[in-house]
Amino acid sequence: MWVFDNVADVRGGCLYGGSSGRIPSAKFRGVQVFSYKELEVATEKFSEANVIANNGCGVVYRGVLSDGTEAEIKRLHREGRQGERAFRMEVDLLSHLHSPYLVQLLGYCADQNHRLLIFESMLNGTLHHHLHHQPPSLNWGIRLRVALDCAKALEFLHEHTTPSVIHRDFKSSNVLLDQEFRAKVSDFGLAKTGSDKINGQISTRVLGTTGYLAPEYASTGKLTTKSDVYSYGVVLLELLTGRVPVDTKRPPGEHVLVSWALPRLTNREKVVEMVDPSLQGQYSKKDLIQVVAIAAVCVQPEAEYRPLMTDVVQSLIPLVKNLSSVCPSKNQFLKI
Repeated sequence: MWVFDNVADVRGGCLYGGSSGRIPSAKFRGVQVFSYKELEVATEKFSEANVIANNGCGVVYRGVLSDGTEAEIKRLHREGRQGERAFRMEVDLLSHLHSPYLVQLLGYCADQNHRLLIFESMLNGTLHHHLHHQPPSLNWGIRLRVALDCAKALEFLHEHTTPSVIHRDFKSSNVLLDQEFRAKVSDFGLAKTGSDKINGQISTRVLGTTGYLAPEYASTGKLTTKSDVYSYGVVLLELLTGRVPVDTKRPPGEHVLVSWALPRLTNREKVVEMVDPSLQGQYSKKDLIQVVAIAAVCVQPEAEYRPLMTDVVQSLIPLVKNLSSVCPSKNQFLKI
């Protein structure tokens, strides 16, 4: 049974029961069931021109629903049991979880063998794209705001739902940005519900993305909310440095972002050298030191030394508030 703190619109019941394995055509609050034909129309027959992204999980299309709503329509690859599990987990979780820091599920389609998810439109794409695949366009203020939005998303999953939800694949390509560069966390296909106990662990198959996996999870399969905290620390390092988590094109000793960064995070001179050159020095050194300290504790090799996401949120809020008040005209999107 799901229990939520500070969440008003929650519907009880499981999305799929019985032995048939089919998802019933029930309409959950705000989540609509679509036919495959409707989604064909919405995407102009899944036109290549409407493709936004194509990855291991599926293809994402830009679409317009029958009521005029712009949406992102994700057609999942047919991967057998694991693909079906990911689809069901995403529908079940996002039908129940409502937070401004999680991407909104508008509906789904389970016609015959087709599995599609319909999400709100996030016009500025992924954080990964903005950091690594185009001339970097995110200033220091936006990066701080994104860091806080992501921290609030994980805080909600870990500390405001019972049992807690472990994302298990938190990374910059699963952070989406809206038209005002506000961040929302997406892709819950690998998520697991955690133990009812604080920091309780569960054992599971090791799934996720290389470079973001907490060492204890990668080596033993023992999963806790602290595994997500580690992944969050990696994304924070991406925001700070502009580097990807694993880059074999870099010199020896610099291939793995965390291994390269950790020894430098306690040296103030080296910290400044680590900062993404595209920021061109446009940041507060005092704020930088504080964000670096957060990143350092999040990527600690020992899970017990990592903070709760609530602690991360409380550390970041003053930095974003201060940034907004110091220069509101340059940080128009930094509303808390």
